[in-house]
Amino acid sequence: MNAERAVIDIGSNTVRLVIFGGPARAPSVLLNEKVTARLGKGVADNGRLTNKSMQAALAALARYAAILRLRGVERVETVATAASRDAENGAEFLDAVRLLGLDVRLLSGEEEALTSATGVIAAFPGAKGIVADIGGGSLELVDIDGEICEHGTSLPLGTLRLPQMREGGPAKFVRRVEKLLDMADWCGGENLPLYLVGGSHRALAHYAMHKLHWPFDDPHGFTMSSVDALDLCREMEQGQLATDVPMVSSSRLTMLPDTAALLAALLTQLRPSKVVFSSWGLREGLLYRQLTRHEQAEDPLLAGVKEFTETLGCPAKFAELIARWTAIAAPAAGDGRKRLRLAATMLALAAYRTEPNLRAEEAVEWALRKRWVGVDGEGRAMIAAAVCANTGRNAQLPELERIASPASLHEGRAWGLAIRLARRFSAGSPDALAQSALSVEGNQLVLAMRKPISVLFTNPAEKDLKALAQVVGLDPAMRVIGADGRLS
Repeated sequence: MNAERAVIDIGSNTVRLVIFGGPARAPSVLLNEKVTARLGKGVADNGRLTNKSMQAALAALARYAAILRLRGVERVETVATAASRDAENGAEFLDAVRLLGLDVRLLSGEEEALTSATGVIAAFPGAKGIVADIGGGSLELVDIDGEICEHGTSLPLGTLRLPQMREGGPAKFVRRVEKLLDMADWCGGENLPLYLVGGSHRALAHYAMHKLHWPFDDPHGFTMSSVDALDLCREMEQGQLATDVPMVSSSRLTMLPDTAALLAALLTQLRPSKVVFSSWGLREGLLYRQLTRHEQAEDPLLAGVKEFTETLGCPAKFAELIARWTAIAAPAAGDGRKRLRLAATMLALAAYRTEPNLRAEEAVEWALRKRWVGVDGEGRAMIAAAVCANTGRNAQLPELERIASPASLHEGRAWGLAIRLARRFSAGSPDALAQSALSVEGNQLVLAMRKPISVLFTNPAEKDLKALAQVVGLDPAMRVIGADGRLS
């Protein structure tokens, strides 16, 4: 069992405790508590933490310390960011935090920026572009290129500072942002993705997804073109927002015009190719840095799916066996697709550990709405198409066509039909799969099997083979071979 570990993040707007469990490479949230202490409000006004905000923060931190003791969580990282860093009385406040038994570490602006960027790299392996992490007191910007984070800077553009900065009008605000970027010598990012981190950015993503009637509601990995994002920001910064947005609190909603105005200025200045929203940032970056190089190299999608499906009693080794058995009939286009096919296989098999009348809908929900890391919208859609086809449903999912091409959805459906054939033909027996094989011979999709298991090929298996062959454009064929014959 994976040991619990925790991060306490003393931010400028909120003070948060997150307790993580699950696999090291794809941690799951077991407890997530926050208190809106608004430590940065006083700092923005007069350079000091107010007594009211400090007392609210310390009360929350006393509760968090007690929770960690009661749960026996020993791996705890406590960090403080912009408000504590910039306040005249920040050191006094942190001394009070230490009296609670919390070993708090004050991050510099550069450390905060680089740690947030590390969280993005952990969530999007190989990512290249700029990370923009907005908090209550500051905006952190970092260049990322694979595993490299550099040029980290912290700018006084947090959400608690923005209302005052915008009072002079849009033109003056934009000039102020441009000046701060110039002073930080920030000029990169053109035609590269801009990764957006922070609660206000997530709220903006939720707003956009609600407005667009998006097929899923997890903001992690949600992507918009720069043009579409800028149009949305221009609309939002006027303050005429819908008020019935699910998963966006009223306090976050009031911050959205300011957040949108800042993002519009960044889009204009940095000229990225697109924006990508990341739910992983500072806290996940802290955890990722604790991992060994071997653990960091693991695939976060497969690690997360494996953990989830094995709790439902579906062994990953059997899913890997089926993925190999079906590979010739339902190939994946490249290594990136192979990992999606394996994830789809694990989820498809796990669906059969649930109620029969729920498994199709539930499996699609898993694919589209669970917090998976290391997969984009198209990948989610392909997995959803696969798990749906695996249940025998020929249902059309038109909403998926908004996030994946017809060819990709067709490929996902082929994966699902191949999984269905393997699952039903073998009845879950690894030995049955070992004594059989799929192959493509000319224009035929051939299912070959040794004579002792030929009795498994009954009408349902014949129908499954025919359905798969039709989707991949081949004719179905079955062959029984002797003990000395080669399966493929």
